[in-house]
This record gives sequence, C-alpha cells and structure tokens, in this order.
Amino acid sequence: MTIPPSIPTRSVFAAAAAAFRELVGRVGPDGWDEPGLGVWSVRDLVGHTSRSLTTIETYLGVPSPGEPLDGPVDYFRRARVALADPDAVAQRGRDAGAALGDDPAARVAELADRVTALVDASPGDESVGTPLGTMTLAGYLPTRVFELTVHGIDLARALDVDPPVTLGPGIGLSCALAGGLAADSPDAVAVLMALTGRTELPRGFTLL
Repeated sequence: MTIPPSIPTRSVFAAAAAAFRELVGRVGPDGWDEPGLGVWSVRDLVGHTSRSLTTIETYLGVPSPGEPLDGPVDYFRRARVALADPDAVAQRGRDAGAALGDDPAARVAELADRVTALVDASPGDESVGTPLGTMTLAGYLPTRVFELTVHGIDLARALDVDPPVTLGPGIGLSCALAGGLAADSPDAVAVLMALTGRTELPRGFTLL
C-alpha cells in the first residue's frame, strides 16, 4: 500500500507526535500507575507508544538483513507473524516505560521534538532498517503515525479526555492504512460486511 500523495505524511507524523506529547503532559503525578491498556499501566502504555519515536532514531540509515519491505502494509503483515507474541510485546512496553525515568512527560517532549526534527531533515528515500527488513523512511512513517494515533486514542481513553484535535490527520491516515491491512487479510470480506452494517466482527477481532 502506498499512502496517496495528497496526504503529506511528514506533517501528519509531526501532528501525531505533538498530540502524543500533549496527552502525556496531561498525566498527573499520581497517574502513571493507573490502568492504561490491558496489562499495561499508563506508564507502560506511554513507554510502548514512545517506541514509535525511538525506533526512528535507532533504525534510520541502518539497513537490516532480509528482503526489502514493500511499504506499511507489508511491514504490519510481517509484524503480525514475527513480533506479535503478547508477552514479549507487554514486556517491551514495560521496559520502555521504565526507561522514561522520573519525568516521563519531559522525556517524551524532548524525544518528540528531536525525532520530528530528524524526520524533517531526512530524505524520504533514506533506508530504515527494521527488525523485519529494510524499507524507506517514506514507507515507515505511516506505521509510526498509525501507532501514535491508535495508542494516542488509547491514552486519551485511559485519562478520560478527548483526543487532541491535532490527531485528526493521523486518524485519517490510520483508517486508510487499516483499510489496506483489511484488504490484504483473509478476513477482508468479513471486515467489509461489518463496515457496511451487514454483520458484526467477533469480539476481540484485530487486523494486527
């Protein structure tokens, strides 16, 4: 899947990063240990979501072995197989949350500013060496927008606040990417029927 050229992915990424930063800034001093998502606390959820930023720094300009990835749908297709162990995902979130230190909000604010500047200064065809294979930055950014948007909404729900309006473009791009994932999945017919009001999806259904 290629994101349509009418969607300026860099600006959508910047807006999604800013929305995440704003939400993290709304966590109260006693809120970090409150329930976040599933087995995660708010700190764990913020830590997991912050990996949408740190992985850009880690992977940018570092090719990885394996076949090249053909865009964001191919990335999520492979991640569904290779990186979907729930216990491992949960632990990575906890580790990332702990790594945010004593002032997670300040750490996220600094990280969001730094990575947004890095993205703005990097060419779209620069290599990004993910654990699943190498892709371009232009192909990788929609996956980061998706993670920032979906988990940004998770965080807003955990805090019982409305998602920032700056998350709007990310929601649009994420819906487009989710549609590509649905079309590429064995459940494409079921998803289409649910979206058009014909049937309901099973409880706990996910494309990821």
